[in-house]
Amino acid sequence: MSIKTDVLIIGGGPGGYVAAIKLGQLGKTSVVVDRDKLGGECLNYGCIPSKALIAAAGRALKAKKAKEAGFEDAVPRIDWAKVVAWKDQMVGGFVHNVGVLIKGNKSQFLKGSARFATAHEAVVDKADGGTETVEFEHAIVATGSESVSIPGFAVDGRNVLSSKEALDLAEVPAAMAVIGGGVIGLEMGTIFAKLGTKVTVVEFTDALLPVIEKDMVAPVARNLSKLGVDVLLGSKAKSWAKKGKRLELEVETPDGLKKVACDKILLAVGRAPRSKGLGLEKIGVELDKRGHVVVDTEMLSSVPNVYAIGDLVGQPYLAHKASREGILAAQSIAGKALEPRGHVPWAVFTDPEISWVGMTEAEAKAAGIKTLVGRFPFAASGRAQAVRDTEGFAKVVADASDLRILGAGFVGPNASDLVGEACLAVSLGATLEQVAQTIHPHPTLNEVFMEACEAALGHPIHVLQVKREPPKVAA
Repeated sequence: MSIKTDVLIIGGGPGGYVAAIKLGQLGKTSVVVDRDKLGGECLNYGCIPSKALIAAAGRALKAKKAKEAGFEDAVPRIDWAKVVAWKDQMVGGFVHNVGVLIKGNKSQFLKGSARFATAHEAVVDKADGGTETVEFEHAIVATGSESVSIPGFAVDGRNVLSSKEALDLAEVPAAMAVIGGGVIGLEMGTIFAKLGTKVTVVEFTDALLPVIEKDMVAPVARNLSKLGVDVLLGSKAKSWAKKGKRLELEVETPDGLKKVACDKILLAVGRAPRSKGLGLEKIGVELDKRGHVVVDTEMLSSVPNVYAIGDLVGQPYLAHKASREGILAAQSIAGKALEPRGHVPWAVFTDPEISWVGMTEAEAKAAGIKTLVGRFPFAASGRAQAVRDTEGFAKVVADASDLRILGAGFVGPNASDLVGEACLAVSLGATLEQVAQTIHPHPTLNEVFMEACEAALGHPIHVLQVKREPPKVAA
């Protein structure tokens, strides 16, 4: 006997479970299949738990610095095992809530692995044994991505870790080598550096966070240095070996072979789409050369009733992108298609944080657009000074012909929270003048966006700027 439903959703992460909720709101039933817990990589092993530990490590570091602000004997004793247990309890609560939400929206959860038999039928190998057949009108594939490995560095969960195992360490290692200077590597490395771990980052390219503009990364690089993190750029991890109770990592650097002593090796060299073993090719779903599903603006694949969303369809690999695409797919299935996805904002939880939405200065230049660029430092923000967090700046890029904001970003305190206003500005095609003339509450960090727009216009309020002629806008 098989289960019949309107929509089969393979993958219960931030794309899949959001799609299930939206489908229920639109009157459609669904079955969500996932081989692990609801919430996927983001909720269980990525976004949420990592930010919890980032916040905990940040509070510990601030406590150590509190003496400078007049607090005596402020250094706490950290029981890291309890911190990790708190993280697990919090995540467990969210996973339960997701289950309640999808059940309340006409959806059923099956724990297991699904594979397509036909374009309207799938077989589920259930986690508790046996199989289940699911018949459906439409399907949404939301299986996400998985960590990439490199030769000689297979993740064993003891010596070589992925971010998943690193988030569950009950003890803080004395030294950690991080292979990969991208988002995951630097976020995780920063956590342990703040806890006193000697961190060494090995990055193959010649820059940290290579997908982000260098001026935005510079404050992060400076702070890593302050935290005592060694960064080896243009370097390649060659091999590792046990040396007594410790590990020794061999790294090929521009200055020759270097040996790094450590207790744990964190592998963070990227991710790849999880598209194998699903039977996608069997039913005719087109994949690109990297294994991503090729989709249109409504997230529909080459098979007329099969949709794909999230990491599975390509970069950027971000949870909020997956959620938005889940909603687009659900709306399309219900015959109520929305506008295409639009600009996807970035948020990197390093210290300081980095966020961005829309076109960068380099992208606008490459497109042949004459721009106005405004910057405003957090050091000139009263709120940033008051909370003793002044590293970084806000930046805005606008079209010089009509002052329309093309992109904006932040590197500094709470950058991930501040980018929301910029997302709305870019989405609506707001101008520099419209943001500059909007009253922002004082003293707050989000004033820096208004001030950056003022700077682009040539008349910032709280920093001196070389006088220039106000921009002329075509009538």
